[in-house]
Amino acid sequence: MLPDNIQLEVVTPERYVLQETVQWIEMPGKEGYLGILPGHAPLITELGVGVLTYRKGSELRYLSVIEGYAEVLPDRVIVLAEFSERAEEIDVQKTQFSLDEAKADITKAQLGDEAWQTAMRNMDRLSARLQAAHLGKGAARSDGH
Repeated sequence: MLPDNIQLEVVTPERYVLQETVQWIEMPGKEGYLGILPGHAPLITELGVGVLTYRKGSELRYLSVIEGYAEVLPDRVIVLAEFSERAEEIDVQKTQFSLDEAKADITKAQLGDEAWQTAMRNMDRLSARLQAAHLGKGAARSDGH
């Protein structure tokens, strides 16, 4: 019999971000998003940059995830991320300011050089953080919280 839920754990080198029992997970893989339901076949995957979404009860919740690895088992998913934070932890104004700075850095750099590549990585990471924050705020409003 398949499990009804999945234990989701998200850990970074700095902290334990999350431990929740959830119904499903969608996470950013290196080559695209992965959907995980209870009973999923075991796998280990490399993570990309994006938003990890999960359902807990009737709520959708969001985290930013910046690279790392995930181990998927039928009843558990362990995410070992370089960086991750819950949507409600993200300072939108500060992150938007940093994104604007990264965009300015791109215009100053030569296409493809190290400074340009660094600015592009920063833009991707900051964009994922903003997306998680905005999705989290939208979910809270739609649920009446």
